[in-house]
Amino acid sequence: MRYLADIHVKLDEVVCLAIAELLRSPSMGEFTREGFVDGWKNVNCDTLQKQTGYAATIRARLPNEPDLFRRVYRYTFAISRFGGQRNLSLEIATEQWRLFFTPTNGGIKWNTSTTPWLDLWIDYLEHHWKRPINKDLWEQAEVFMRKTVDDESMAFWNPEGAWPGAIDEFVGFVKAKREKGEIAQVEIMEVE
Repeated sequence: MRYLADIHVKLDEVVCLAIAELLRSPSMGEFTREGFVDGWKNVNCDTLQKQTGYAATIRARLPNEPDLFRRVYRYTFAISRFGGQRNLSLEIATEQWRLFFTPTNGGIKWNTSTTPWLDLWIDYLEHHWKRPINKDLWEQAEVFMRKTVDDESMAFWNPEGAWPGAIDEFVGFVKAKREKGEIAQVEIMEVE
């Protein structure tokens, strides 16, 4: 924690996870000597000052570079699991989604003009799903986030598509809330 403070990285921001990905952290808050040395060497940062500068640069890049964001997001699944587990607990996953999908934490805003997507997603999972989050659901949640930000009507969604069951059920959850007037109605088109 002291090292991260020295390079001006807070524990509750996405750049902390980007540093963990760069240094190939085997688990949350743990660095190996080899990963630390090789990671910083690969980006030519051999001083604390350069590492601080790199952290600032990566902080600015994360929300604007989808491939970088996705790489860090996917790596986070592996380091957020407890000792040998295959899935993330729902509690850990929702904490990480709040981090990744909130701009104040260096993430991406998962809300649109009429739909509070992140709040709805977490509400749905906590009240209707209540199961651990597997790797496929974790990865597809980020893909779904990007698609809903681009198209809040969910015209991209197809009931015959290959989305995880939780996302299919979430689409129904959002549609039901829209029909009841609990969130703004947008034009929803289903792909035939």
